[in-house]
Amino acid sequence: MNKSVMVNKAKEYSDMEQEIRVLLHQKGLRVTAPCLAVLKILAGAKVPLSHTEVLEGMGEDDCDQATVYRNLIKLRDAGLARVVSQADGVDRYAFVMPGNEGHAHPHFYCTACEQILCLPPKMQSLLHIEGPWHEAVQQAVWDLRGTCPMCREKKEAS
Repeated sequence: MNKSVMVNKAKEYSDMEQEIRVLLHQKGLRVTAPCLAVLKILAGAKVPLSHTEVLEGMGEDDCDQATVYRNLIKLRDAGLARVVSQADGVDRYAFVMPGNEGHAHPHFYCTACEQILCLPPKMQSLLHIEGPWHEAVQQAVWDLRGTCPMCREKKEAS
């Protein structure tokens, strides 16, 4: 990786951390190293993450399971994270940008590879709530279950 790419990546990381600090202050939360780390992991994730997956993403940081769990709950209660899947009884969290519904769509749990996948936008629109019910529903967790297309292809190829 060349030096200019490394400098740009470092600036992006620094900008993201500053934005996260501002969000935490706006929500009245203390900006602690564990809270910053948890929110950075959620903000950078492409799929919802479980407590264990967030803990694994912490790497070498000195955070125990209870600290990560408490921070997930604080972020959820502050509206910066949302439980978007409860497949197999495991809460999976996604980052919610203020003013955005953030990850408020159904998810698919693959029973073969055990991954949580976001449905394609076309399928999401089929399950979209409109009208007075849209305003009435404060939170919903929709988990569709089965074998994802990738696993089905692998099974059919073998």
